[in-house]
Amino acid sequence: MSAFDQHDQHRNNLLQELGIGPVWQLRHHGSTPAEAPDPVVARMSVEAGELKSPPSLTPELAAQSSRPQVMPQEEAMPQQRAAQAEAKPKPVTEAETVAEADTDTDTSLVSAMSWEVLQPVVESCRACGLCKGRSKSVFGTGDRRATWLFVGEGPGYNENLQGLPFVGAAGQLLDNMLKALGLARGDQTYIANIVKCRPTDENGKDRPPTADEIAACLPYLHRQIALIQPQVIVALGKTAAVSLLGMNLETPVGQLRGKLHHFNDIPLVVTYHPAYLLRKPADKSKAWVDLCMAMQAMPAN
Repeated sequence: MSAFDQHDQHRNNLLQELGIGPVWQLRHHGSTPAEAPDPVVARMSVEAGELKSPPSLTPELAAQSSRPQVMPQEEAMPQQRAAQAEAKPKPVTEAETVAEADTDTDTSLVSAMSWEVLQPVVESCRACGLCKGRSKSVFGTGDRRATWLFVGEGPGYNENLQGLPFVGAAGQLLDNMLKALGLARGDQTYIANIVKCRPTDENGKDRPPTADEIAACLPYLHRQIALIQPQVIVALGKTAAVSLLGMNLETPVGQLRGKLHHFNDIPLVVTYHPAYLLRKPADKSKAWVDLCMAMQAMPAN
């Protein structure tokens, strides 16, 4: 063994004792000991993936050996992480739980909702068939701590477009009725409807809501009343009155006027719907008597 080989073997033994070996060493044929690569440098280059090929390798092999190698699993990691992120279920909100249901309204869920949850649920509700023809649902408008609550039947043509209750000619008459009471829309008053979407017949004309449509939508109004806690409720028309009082839909409004009713201990007065008063202006005086009864039913502060 030459002196160089003895020296090289001694160095390898030392490196292995230090936990660095075994050391890769390129064997050269016909080269002098001075041309052999330093084994420590060679090992560091291998670990870094940066070892240059010796002069004896062809250019093609040299380029291939110097190219960094990427493991297949490393290439797939970003795609795997993206797939896992998409597969991870997102939390479902209370509003989405109710709004995405195609069955009857879940009264137990609605009765615990806040304003912030209730309104988006109503706007995307599909609990009855009225949602198929709506442009906008009509949630209601006004003071959420109102002393007066006015309840109509359902949205009409203009309300369906604007998403607000009583915005047509009937709404203008209602505003005048409020002024006669010393009130204004949005000031100590809240206006809502029994159903939140416009009921229409096969010809696209307004119609009264059916019993099933009322049953599907009424929990929303009940929750609004619980949140508002009004001091008096004015039912505008027969549909609003019998729906709130739990009576037969065919009950004539004449049998309900002139009497003080209650909804969950809240005084309730029945009067004519403003749309009816536009057709029968002679009955406006009767409606004023009803409003006076509502003022008298207001609890004393």
